[in-house]
Amino acid sequence: MSPNDQSRPAEPGVAEANEAVRRRFPFEDTRDLDDARRGFMGTTSDGAIHSADGRVVWDLEAYGFLAGECPDTANPSLWRQSRMAADHGLFEVVEGIYQVRGFDLSNMTLVEGERGVFVIDPLISAETAAAALALYRAHRGDRPVTGVLYTHSHVDHFGGVRGVVTEDEVAAGVPVLAPEGFLDHAVSENVYAGTAMARRAAYMYGAALPKGGRGQIGTGLGQTTSTGAVGLIPPTLDVTRTGQEETVDGIRMVFQLTPGTEAPAELNIHFPAHAALCMAENATHNLHNLLTLRGAEVRDPRVWARYLTEAVTLFGADSDLAFASHHWPVWGRERVLAFLSEQRDLYAYLHDQTLRLLNQGLTPLEIAERVEMPPALERAWHTHGYYGSVSHNTKAVYQRYMGWFDGNPAHLWEHPPVEAAERYVTYMGGAEEVLRRARDSYAEGDFRWVVQVVHHVLFADPGNAEARTLQADALEQLGYGCENGPWRNFYLTGALELRQGPVGTPTATASPDFLGALTVEQLCDALAVRVDGPRSWHADLTVRWNLPDGEPLTLRLFNGVLTHLTGTGPAVAPPDVEITGGEADLRAVLLGALPPVGLAAREGVTVSGDLGKFTTLLGHLSEPDPGFAIVTP
Repeated sequence: MSPNDQSRPAEPGVAEANEAVRRRFPFEDTRDLDDARRGFMGTTSDGAIHSADGRVVWDLEAYGFLAGECPDTANPSLWRQSRMAADHGLFEVVEGIYQVRGFDLSNMTLVEGERGVFVIDPLISAETAAAALALYRAHRGDRPVTGVLYTHSHVDHFGGVRGVVTEDEVAAGVPVLAPEGFLDHAVSENVYAGTAMARRAAYMYGAALPKGGRGQIGTGLGQTTSTGAVGLIPPTLDVTRTGQEETVDGIRMVFQLTPGTEAPAELNIHFPAHAALCMAENATHNLHNLLTLRGAEVRDPRVWARYLTEAVTLFGADSDLAFASHHWPVWGRERVLAFLSEQRDLYAYLHDQTLRLLNQGLTPLEIAERVEMPPALERAWHTHGYYGSVSHNTKAVYQRYMGWFDGNPAHLWEHPPVEAAERYVTYMGGAEEVLRRARDSYAEGDFRWVVQVVHHVLFADPGNAEARTLQADALEQLGYGCENGPWRNFYLTGALELRQGPVGTPTATASPDFLGALTVEQLCDALAVRVDGPRSWHADLTVRWNLPDGEPLTLRLFNGVLTHLTGTGPAVAPPDVEITGGEADLRAVLLGALPPVGLAAREGVTVSGDLGKFTTLLGHLSEPDPGFAIVTP
């Protein structure tokens, strides 16, 4: 930690709770540790991975401290998990299948074919993916990439694709496989709501936190997110059904489509020649998220459990090992079946028990306090809530079925946070009295209540230095006790921002390269969510773009809504300006790289009408804020 670090030691109650975890669970069991190191072939001698401009996008040595003893400022169960997830290098899964682990949040898997190597899930950043491929080649030879596969639609499984293959190579015949619906869901997460998700991801993954026993020690699923160049090359071959088989470079693959599980578009893969089953992110060494804290669509645990049962039925008798896009493999047919069955039971139990209590009238907060995992599941390390948690997963199940409202009319029309906070603080006798009582609660070790009550003082008076300090201290103590990596990172990042100011958003997924991979319709949808509605109430602007090789596209801003239609007909309003030009020019305007007024000088572009109307239309768009406040109003 830096000399100016303002962190505090663990309070006695937190230290005692962490020690109780050590006594409760079988830390002497080393099977996971052995599995995490099995097949190690070597790692890079470079301590860090850099971008082209010299910036460090991934530090391979940042987690070396995890080799030491767990301090009392960290939950020993999370420390154990993070130590294994931090192991970096090339590992042999089975002859012909290899993984590079510890080079990003996720794993890159490489399957050797007849002519080259097939890459599964090329990490987040081009830089980390290129370094992973270089490590593989250093040990296995300079084999060309003969195919790429994205197991699902989260950025840590496709963002680094340009580090392993180029668009020219794809155009020349290197296939890119993905589950049906991949591109739509990748866009919805990283573009439509991308700014808000990236901002919250800064908290969830703790990328701005110092690494160490009082700071970021991992996320449970992996260590953190790399911060290099995020890209996307669209798939060239969709997997559309379970049982579909594809052979790439002599590698035969049998697919199981699993939509609505860990991602809206996801698949598992069986490799018959290796008796190996890739579970993507549907079965990893932790309880996963049903609603990730960065924000996403609520996942369906009932469907998730059903697909895990189906995986056992389809492939269990022919699988001697299972590996995934995170963590380490499981070897041995009996262990694979037990692992998948216990993972299945995790999601089924959370679903069924939440519904049971929901139908007894319990609210999300009450259910989260009531549900405990069965002892037989809790004894298995891979069921622990290192990434998802029982608490926030039960709330997600409730939300999936019942929405945000708990049924109590007192919660139907509450004041927004600042207005409510001002009233709370007044009712409680003023900020000074609230803080006096909160300091007593802090001394008693009731950090959860301190955070809840001091929040009101902060939102009523964000400049109150005493409230900021006390809130930061209480958030930090809650973080020290967390077995869940994202919870720890949220608490500690909140404390960091209260003490030092905004830390920003380290990773931007909606990069120019990513946006360039979208369809024109997706670009139009991305613009529509940026329209400043109230400022556009009285606007009525229509732009038509005639594409030489396609139907005309009409954009209309009316009633505060930006719609787009293709073709002609009674539903299409007459345009204020009509442009004929290629798709590249249209994209340049929609992406902001070319102002509409510049179209008049473009070769091959003709304009009829007032180009200023196009400029006016785009002027109704607002800019998202990648650094919006979270722990203050």
